[in-house]
Amino acid sequence: MQKVQAVIARSEGAPVETVTIQVPDPGPGEAVVKILTCGVCHTDVHYRDGGINDEFPFLLGHEASGVVEAVGADVTEVAPGDSVVLNWRAVCGECRACKRGEPKYCFATLNATQKMTLEDGTELSPALGIGAFAEKTLVAAGQCTKVDPDARPAAVGLLGCGVMAGIGASINTGGATRGKSVAVIGCGGVGVAAVAGAALSGASPVIAVDLDAKKLEAAKALGATHVVDSSTTDPVEAIKEICAATYEGAEGADIVVEAVGRPETWKQAFYARDLAGRLVLVGVPTPDMKVPDLPLIDVFGRGGALMSSWYGDCLPSRDFPMLVDLYRQGRLDLDAFVTEEIGLDDVEAAFDRMRTGDVLRSVVVL
Repeated sequence: MQKVQAVIARSEGAPVETVTIQVPDPGPGEAVVKILTCGVCHTDVHYRDGGINDEFPFLLGHEASGVVEAVGADVTEVAPGDSVVLNWRAVCGECRACKRGEPKYCFATLNATQKMTLEDGTELSPALGIGAFAEKTLVAAGQCTKVDPDARPAAVGLLGCGVMAGIGASINTGGATRGKSVAVIGCGGVGVAAVAGAALSGASPVIAVDLDAKKLEAAKALGATHVVDSSTTDPVEAIKEICAATYEGAEGADIVVEAVGRPETWKQAFYARDLAGRLVLVGVPTPDMKVPDLPLIDVFGRGGALMSSWYGDCLPSRDFPMLVDLYRQGRLDLDAFVTEEIGLDDVEAAFDRMRTGDVLRSVVVL
């Protein structure tokens, strides 16, 4: 058992606290990881505000890089000293998705069996089974994905959630490739990653839509060929015009990624698609939101697919090392996502900056 400093959400809506927690020694199938960096993600705010569930107190943080410190019995995936990015899809190999050869949809992903606790023994609920706003954390060994130890931890750690979700929404879920057009509505961290993924795939045009000029500039820097300020321009009409100028007869984009998670922008994405186009929802809605009213004939008549993307439909063991290699080759600018590096005590202030749109990612560095 070790005692370390960590950031928790004790009750719904209350400011986060930096406290001492207890991390058990790893049991069978588990690993203790010394955390190097952890990105500040919207999902952590959802946990703090009770938008995920009510299993307080939460140990926040999940978008992390680190070094394996110790492993339990039967662990073969990683060894002490390995540089890793943590993931929340440690595939089980036994569920119906895994058995049919689709582990990226694993329905029973693994987490550590033991619980980390407060000093008084109160059990903590780690965000997405990780809990990495901490000097050390306990995870299932399968949640550790080995990566190049020479890669910048603050950058590659972001693959653990937001960047992977966005890149995967374009490539894995949306099927972006050369000869296809992609529009991304909402250019926060996940949306800009979706833009980067679309550009990486060779798709063109790549259209970024947002209300914020700073976010549109970030999208342009990461590969958007066109930007649309939806505070002054109808995004649906703009997307249609841009795509028609590239592909004669196009009635919208082949793939529209909705990275906001609101009914209004989802409806825009629906109508911004070309015939047989794909709508990919990667923005996280709140439980009270509903799919907007749509004439059923429009759903039928436009064809295509209405999809949601969970973790970018990624397989961490395959996708993380590949994307780190692209980063090391200079083909994927993960550094551009790191707006600032902060300490554990700065997480609450980072939540405020995230809400105002001043950052793509604040990254806690330990």
